[in-house]
Parts: sequence; C-alpha cells; structure tokens
Amino acid sequence: MIHQLALLVGVLSFFHSSEFALALLIHGRHHVSWKSFLFSRDYLVAMAAGVLEHLAESLVVPGIKEHPWMSNAGLALVVAGEMIRKAGILTAWNGFTHDIKTRRHDNHILVTHGIYSFLRHPGYAGFFLWSVGTQVMMLNPLCTIAYAIVTWRFFHSRIACEEYFLRRFFGSQYEDYARRVPSGIPFIK
Repeated sequence: MIHQLALLVGVLSFFHSSEFALALLIHGRHHVSWKSFLFSRDYLVAMAAGVLEHLAESLVVPGIKEHPWMSNAGLALVVAGEMIRKAGILTAWNGFTHDIKTRRHDNHILVTHGIYSFLRHPGYAGFFLWSVGTQVMMLNPLCTIAYAIVTWRFFHSRIACEEYFLRRFFGSQYEDYARRVPSGIPFIK
C-alpha cells in the first residue's frame, strides 16, 4: 500500500513538473502560468477519489492491493502514456499548447511526422493511458473504470472541438490526414 502511494506521488510529481518545464522551455516564461502545471478542480477531485479508494480498500479488503504484477502493469501504462505524450509535445514543439487554438497563426503548421504519423492526438492518447494507468497502478478497480469513462468522454468532446478548427485551418490537408491516422484513443475516429 505505501509502495503504491509512493509511486503515485512520484508519477504525479514527474508528470506535472515536466509539463510545466516543457511549457516554459518551448513557450518562454511570459507565456506560462500556474495553469501550465495542469491542475484543475475536476482533476484534483479525481486524484483525491483515487487516493480515497486506495485507502478504503486497503483497510476493508487489503488482499485486493497485493498484486504487484498488476501494479507494475499500471506503472507500464503510466510510463507508456508519458512517453507518447512527451513525444507529441517534443515533435510539435511550439505547435503544442495546453489550449485549443481557435485562430490560425502565421507559423501554425499541420504536424504529420514523427509520432503524429501514427497518432493524430498523441498528447491526448498519452494522457488517457497515463491517467488510467495511475489507477491500475494503485489497484483501484472502481477508479480505473471511472477514469477510463470520464477521460474518454472528455477527450471525445475535446477532439471534436479541436478537429473542427483544424479542418477550418487546413481543409482537405487535415481531412486526408484524419482519414489515414487514428486519433489514438479507442473508439474516437
């Protein structure tokens, strides 16, 4: 139980500090704020729910938390998700932001190389794997299901919004790209 909580603190610390550090490196200190740490009220509630589930199950049914192979599988999902997301950030470089762009800027290009040749939304796909992986790592069956559903619904909506603007910015170039390359999240075309 302590091992899993320590892992959670480690992966949360790495994820949030690296998101902030990359935003600072790529966009400069004048374009970065506390929001670049990617904390929101809903996110904090979700993480608190995961910790509470872990603690409650550890007290009531401690055997459920004694499957290191499953916890390690969750950690593998976390690491894979982190790698996919960071590959997307590093490939898109200044084209990667934490917000959806509603206006095309002069330097706005459609990135289709590197990891973007395999996944249209590696940042979202990576975060999806990462978030669900945190709960598998914690051996939280309820939050694993809840995180998968809630995160999927969030990205389903966000991808639809983002792709609306990408289609406006890049037209048939984006249409062709979207037909060839999957979104990266299951059941989101």
